[in-house]
Amino acid sequence: MNQNIRNIAIIAHVDHGKTTLVDKLLKEGGVYRANQQVEERAMDSMDLEKEKGITIKAKNTSVHWNNMIVNILDTPGHADFGGEVERALRMVDGVLLVIDAYDGPQAQTRFVLRKALAHGLKVVIVINKIDRDNAEPAKMYDKVLELLMELNATEEQFDAPVVYGSGRDGYMMYHLGEEKKDMTPLFQTIIDHIPPPFAKPSEPFHMLVSNIDWSDYVGRIAVGKILGGTINIGNPVFVIRHSDGKRVRAKITKIFEFTGLGQREVESAVAGNIVGLAGFEDVDIGDTLDVREDGHALPFTQIDPPTLEMQFCVNDGPLVGQEGKLVTSRQLRERLMRELKTNVSIYIEDTDKAGIFNVKARGAMQIAVLVETMRREGFEMLVSRPTVIEKMVDGQRHEPFETVWIEIPDECVGAIMQNLANRKGRLTNMEKLTHSTMLEAVITTRGLIGMEIDVVNATSGRGVLSHLFKEYAPYAGEVLTRITGTLVATEAGETTGYALVMCQERGKLFVNPGEQVYEGMIVGENPRNEDIAINAVREKKLTNFRSQGDGVATGLTPATKLSLERSIEYVAADELVEVTPKSLRLRKRILNNGARQKAAKAGK
Repeated sequence: MNQNIRNIAIIAHVDHGKTTLVDKLLKEGGVYRANQQVEERAMDSMDLEKEKGITIKAKNTSVHWNNMIVNILDTPGHADFGGEVERALRMVDGVLLVIDAYDGPQAQTRFVLRKALAHGLKVVIVINKIDRDNAEPAKMYDKVLELLMELNATEEQFDAPVVYGSGRDGYMMYHLGEEKKDMTPLFQTIIDHIPPPFAKPSEPFHMLVSNIDWSDYVGRIAVGKILGGTINIGNPVFVIRHSDGKRVRAKITKIFEFTGLGQREVESAVAGNIVGLAGFEDVDIGDTLDVREDGHALPFTQIDPPTLEMQFCVNDGPLVGQEGKLVTSRQLRERLMRELKTNVSIYIEDTDKAGIFNVKARGAMQIAVLVETMRREGFEMLVSRPTVIEKMVDGQRHEPFETVWIEIPDECVGAIMQNLANRKGRLTNMEKLTHSTMLEAVITTRGLIGMEIDVVNATSGRGVLSHLFKEYAPYAGEVLTRITGTLVATEAGETTGYALVMCQERGKLFVNPGEQVYEGMIVGENPRNEDIAINAVREKKLTNFRSQGDGVATGLTPATKLSLERSIEYVAADELVEVTPKSLRLRKRILNNGARQKAAKAGK
């Protein structure tokens, strides 16, 4: 065992201050120079992570403190990114459980903590944000103990040490009321309580690949914890493939240690450390690296199966190629297959129709992040509404169900309970908190699609929704999610204020004057549950007389613009979202009005 190394993962619900806490640990570990300007939440390096304020990818960093190396893995808190969590837990020996002193343990905390306890990892509890108004750190510590009991923690895991403090203000303490000084109590607790990594320095080198990094200079980098032996640059190794058991010879060309926010090249690495290795033509997550040709493959954790699927299609609309460079079926397929290499919790299948691919994932947020990443890379595509993956059990149709927790202001309880009932949700618990109410319910994954937006709207942005996969159970019947119809354009061209003023009498508009539309594009919402064909490009006939309505955009309400997540959840089965680097458009699958009506009659 390497006594100077500690490998830990950080577990926390979205927005409980986990990434800010890591920033402070890095600062105290001397990663930054005294005068260095450091951007906040340095660990959230993806643009999307900074914008959404969530962690999407599990990331490694390393802090040197008192001659000790503390490798820290920042894990996502959102259940949709559970695949990242499962991989991270394979590399560590303990977890920091970060809990907000006001909010207490939440759904995502429960999800990752359950996985960590099942792996037998030691726990250090961090009650964070004790400086918040109305914070109740002692009460929240009791709630953590209740949660540990509920998740069947062992006696040793239940007796976890606790520290209190504020990651933002940079202090921790062993007991409430002590001097607010620095992060030493947390560092000391990690060193004392988390065991050194379980590894066998005397055995030949072997390692399980838990993550894949990429460098333009050396290609694929296999990241994992060395479980035995030492590895040097130039050593030959065998890659034992997780997929088919084949053994492929390779030679180590670079070894990277994680230090602070970056990597540094080293000549060799020892058992227990988390490192990156380069020199492979092809290596995947779950593969085993071993210096022995007859070495055995290491077990790879099974990841929870996907519950949703949706179609990614080649853009065949009239405006294709005007805003994105990557539009062909081959480019789309190559990009999706590349995603498979680093994202183990999604599955991609070719369909029997050219240019259409099925993507299966854990949740709508996970797919929305993939779509958003691709559009920023210059892709244009069409995506469908997510549908649930059903199973047949004993000849009976089963579908996925989730447990959902919704924290809302007291005055919104009635509206949310009605929404739950419409979506076939079953209330299982209701708890009155200090300033809000917590509802717990069981709901089908189908019913959950789009519900987060409804909660935000009904509570004016004050509601918080978390969910966790529960089980497959018998089909629950039809679920009412969208009760409105759409306004569909009949003509192509540029929208005019004159036409839109008349259109908005029919419903809410999604387009402003001066936007390009085409036949079959959805330009608004009809409050009734039926589609209406409208002309959004009609121009006013010119006469010699000046009429009162000349400044016609007067009286025109600004268009409602849907986000990508909202668009994906909004569209119906016969509709698609057109995604380009600059625009999001909603459209019918069949663009021609006549052909669409024929298909609808044939379907009936």
